Amino acid sequence: MNVIFVEPAFPDNQRQFARALKKVGARVIGIGERPWDWLDQELHGWLDEYEHVPSVTNERVLMDTVRKVQSRHWVDRLEATIEAHILPVAKVREACHIPGTSLHTAWLCRDKPSMKEALRAAGVPCAQSVGTSDAAEARDFAARIGYPLIVKPRDSAGAAATWRVDDDGELERVMRACGLADGASVALEEFVEGHEGYYDTITVDGHVAHDFITHYYPNVLEAMRNRWISPQMVTTNRLDAPGYDEIRAMGRKVIKTLGIGTSPTHMEWFFGPKGLRFSEIGCRPPGVCQWDVYCAANDFDLYEDWANTIVHGRTWLTPSRQYAAGLIALRPDRDGHIRGYEGADDIQNRFGEWIVASRFPDPGAPTQGVEAGYMANAWIRIRHPDYDQLRWMMNEIGRTIRVHAG
Repeated sequence: MNVIFVEPAFPDNQRQFARALKKVGARVIGIGERPWDWLDQELHGWLDEYEHVPSVTNERVLMDTVRKVQSRHWVDRLEATIEAHILPVAKVREACHIPGTSLHTAWLCRDKPSMKEALRAAGVPCAQSVGTSDAAEARDFAARIGYPLIVKPRDSAGAAATWRVDDDGELERVMRACGLADGASVALEEFVEGHEGYYDTITVDGHVAHDFITHYYPNVLEAMRNRWISPQMVTTNRLDAPGYDEIRAMGRKVIKTLGIGTSPTHMEWFFGPKGLRFSEIGCRPPGVCQWDVYCAANDFDLYEDWANTIVHGRTWLTPSRQYAAGLIALRPDRDGHIRGYEGADDIQNRFGEWIVASRFPDPGAPTQGVEAGYMANAWIRIRHPDYDQLRWMMNEIGRTIRVHAG
């Protein structure tokens, strides 16, 4: 089977998808933005062919490149796993008559107001929302729904370029900042109160083959606005607990509603006073290398089983559910350059047997801003058989380690 995989080199865990495709027997053809000579020998060994392009999101360039490959080989699949790549790849996939996620599904997963409209029509509870380029319509939505509101790009991912708006004055300021006042189209949403998490799957022909549930501590918007917080993402190994039944059932309804066939999925949810509400839906894996957490928690290679769905149409591996696992971000106390770490040796001595990966940039390395995300600076990935013990350990890590910068 000939599989084109878009952007196998960046971010770094993209290489794992290429590795997995090669492992399960695919002939892997990469299309990426880095010259061939910039790729390391390991990645060279996983790619049978490679096409260098200036931008994988330039639809015309991507289409010309795919058709160039088609002139040499029959192409069985065209795959992408990055949010910004999903829609352009779907457009090219449809134009080139290659099986995979449809353009309609990709568009629904990318355009947040249209997504929520489709979900509400199918009876999936989610925030009230509107997509608009009209400031008057935004003011009317605010008057009808009330504050707080969320304002974000129509194609946002995570908390990128996202604002919480608490009154009319803030709405006017945010409309200027996001371009709505000048006619840019954005999404406005009801603010949903409650605990936030996400539900991820590997789906084959519309049926869930693997699923995982992860909690945010605290919610993303709060974590991305406060430097002092060491935010956590914690994956449970208690999926059979009664409280998760509703999430898993609603996730399956989302998959059917949006027409997701064979694909990873990523579904953000909130649970609070209004019950369970689904938020963003992606027909892609989660970000921040979260599949590595699932691999560590379950003693299996999720990348390989994703590749099995693409090449063989089914999964083969079984997750152990032995561990809860999580990632905790450790942020520098200010912007600048790393000066050193306090408490890291203590944590290694106490919890080293449970730490599966970590990153501590060398002293002198430039810091990254809080808005750069959970893995931009120092972080630790850890697992434990007991979810509650894992949470305690992660809280101890957050209380103990200090990242000094200046």
